[in-house]
Amino acid sequence: MEAPGPNDPGYDDWFDEPEPPTETQSGANRGVYEEPAEESWVLPEEEGSDSGGQRTFDIGGRTLTATQVAIIALSALALFFAILAAVGVFNGTKAAAPPVTLQQTDTVTVQNTTQTSTTPTVQAPTQTPLQLGDTGAQVKQLQQALAAAGFSAGTPDGDYGSATQVAVERFQAAKNLGQDGVYGPATAAALQKALNSG
Repeated sequence: MEAPGPNDPGYDDWFDEPEPPTETQSGANRGVYEEPAEESWVLPEEEGSDSGGQRTFDIGGRTLTATQVAIIALSALALFFAILAAVGVFNGTKAAAPPVTLQQTDTVTVQNTTQTSTTPTVQAPTQTPLQLGDTGAQVKQLQQALAAAGFSAGTPDGDYGSATQVAVERFQAAKNLGQDGVYGPATAAALQKALNSG
């Protein structure tokens, strides 16, 4: 398909130069064709310019030409970008922010209002002798005292059975007492002393 020409009805002459009038045009359409004035793309020279026709600027008491001002401006711009590059603005990775450490310091003062007791929480039973086959609260207290001294007879149940007898014998052996398995006065005194020191 060919592009439309000037004689085609769909031809748009918007960008074409106007044609000068011809001799055949008459009346009001007939005019004198004048060439358009030449467009000027250069700034007119200033009168009294002492730099050979170049524009000058007075900056800080110095007279600079347009070329010198442009060189200074480009140098300043280059310096600015060099500083930004040195700082790392143009790096693709972001610098990691320093870790934030929060510390909370609370001082708590606690006053101990309880009195320190020199008596142990577990006491050796005062009833002697206790031996195999005995039952009751005194036997249970003996089992608890033996456990507190490190010679457990199992669960304190108030029954002086073979486990309690073996625990008493082990305690007597540790304290260099006769190992008869009977909780007598010497064993009671040694057990109370062990609970108080312990």
